[in-house]
Amino acid sequence: MEDGLYVKKMPANWYSSDGYADKMISYLDDREKTSDHRPFFAYLAFTAPHFPLQAPQESIVPYRGVYNEGPDALRERRLRRMIQMGLMEPNTVAHPFVASESPEWDNLSNEQRRKSARAMECFAGMVHRMDENIGKVLDKLEEQKELDNTVVVFLSDNGSEGAAYEAYPVIATSIMEHLATPGYYNNSIDNLGNPDSFVWYGPRWAQASTAPSRLFKTYNTEGGTRVPMVIRGPGIKRFGISHSFSTIMDITPTVLEMAGVKHPGRKWNGRDVVPMRGLSMLPWLRCETKHIHDEGFVQGWELCGRAAIRKGNWKANFVPAPRGPDKWELHDLSIDRGETNDISEKHPKIMKELMGLWEQYMLENGVIGVSPELGTVVVPTEEQLTTTGWMEFEYWKPGAREQPEKFFVDVPKIY
Repeated sequence: MEDGLYVKKMPANWYSSDGYADKMISYLDDREKTSDHRPFFAYLAFTAPHFPLQAPQESIVPYRGVYNEGPDALRERRLRRMIQMGLMEPNTVAHPFVASESPEWDNLSNEQRRKSARAMECFAGMVHRMDENIGKVLDKLEEQKELDNTVVVFLSDNGSEGAAYEAYPVIATSIMEHLATPGYYNNSIDNLGNPDSFVWYGPRWAQASTAPSRLFKTYNTEGGTRVPMVIRGPGIKRFGISHSFSTIMDITPTVLEMAGVKHPGRKWNGRDVVPMRGLSMLPWLRCETKHIHDEGFVQGWELCGRAAIRKGNWKANFVPAPRGPDKWELHDLSIDRGETNDISEKHPKIMKELMGLWEQYMLENGVIGVSPELGTVVVPTEEQLTTTGWMEFEYWKPGAREQPEKFFVDVPKIY
């Protein structure tokens, strides 16, 4: 979409990461041409490396053969490298793979391994291309002599995408049939990554990407919520790697303080405004404080019948079957970043405190219970969704791009 409208005709050879970065650069150029050089806020959100895994071949080819040993080997290699770089402690234990719906590498045929490794090469190419485009934007800021006067924040919105969509009811029917229909996509191995291919890499490569963390996107374990964040800019004195806890909700207060702008409070234009839950990271970035949040800070998460509550380094997870034990677990993240060791029975008082905090979180946020002892059970997303109840615009159907208004459906709301 652009300016609120669906784009009906794409430019030739358009690739999203290139297009978004070029658009941002055009905004910077437009600003440079004016006499208005007030501080600016820019938000550049890439859709890569979301599936379908597609990138220009010149970005994919450099990764040929890099992943031929499979996700298990990649996971071990990456964890060793993170330990060498100081990103993880030397005694870090990775959580075991949880991917019963996806065959192990040793059980795949040679052809299946080649296609799987090629999918990962496409993913790497997407990340490579995104990195190059971020560099183009930074180069433009430097050219305009604004880079050293600009705070740059890079982060991901969630852990890696680990779904085996071929096993999801909503995908395994109409979407998989669509992908297999002759004339739409060419998923031959030499064509993977091109615009007329459509693949994803599944839960095993995803868990290689999130090592040593547990699981991936849509889970409230560390693999779904712990993401990289890199910050650089004027006034920032903190340097190096930090494991200090922060949340996406801290970004807005940080930007407001940097800009010298005050939040409007509880009222805005005559209506109630929910107060911000995050804190400004600026005192921490200036090395004026040791942590962003104190040890008593409580953070909860819930999604698709999965839940977590954290206070300091103590974290309780609820992961329903089949990927979890269908009960609350307790982990000490200061010594167990992989969430491998449930210590709820060793620390019943802490577990009781976290369960009380979870109940409070549910009341404050209107959350439906996720376990029998705390309320109504909500089944995970894959059981909730139907083939006709998940998206309002059926964009994949012939003619949808040209006449989108004819392909909107009334999606039932679940309350």
